[in-house]
Amino acid sequence: ASSSSVYGNAEALPTSETILPQPVSPYGVTKLAAEHLCLLYYHNFGVPVTALRYFTVYGPRQRPDMAFHKFLKAILTDEAISIYGDGKQTRDFTFVKDIIAANLAAGTTPAAVGEVFNVGGGSRVVLADVLDTIEEIVGHPIKKNYIEKAKGDARHTAADITKAKTLLSYQPQVSLSQGLAQEWEWIQTLYARV
Repeated sequence: ASSSSVYGNAEALPTSETILPQPVSPYGVTKLAAEHLCLLYYHNFGVPVTALRYFTVYGPRQRPDMAFHKFLKAILTDEAISIYGDGKQTRDFTFVKDIIAANLAAGTTPAAVGEVFNVGGGSRVVLADVLDTIEEIVGHPIKKNYIEKAKGDARHTAADITKAKTLLSYQPQVSLSQGLAQEWEWIQTLYARV
């Protein structure tokens, strides 16, 4: 799996696979290097490879160090969530079930071999609007703590998923509000056991 982080502060939004990757973080650099290494093995030795550039994946069973997991856990314990920057940054959030569908399609589509695909949720959303959606889901205002922007964080991301739609028949199915509601249910269940 690769990442939208390979694009850095992309020159065009939504960003297509034809845009020159210019990562701004060590994470993005390592993802791009891994893509190059895998594609080298494909071109030189015939090892079948498909690179999927995921855009901000979320959903149940998300790692505890990821944003939505941290946000929802903080809300559950009535703590403030930390927001890096001004909250006006945008992301293309992709629900985990849509990621799974893209993986299955890539693994079963011969034309996908040797290709790179963006896998996004289908829309670009302002973080402040996401926080409003979370408030609707949890049913009360949330505490927010604005802190300095994280270094190496792209300001905006948005996937052009035309290629994945065309070659993989990929179509995101889960809206952000539906996906966040599912993750909120899972977070409540997870931490009820603790």
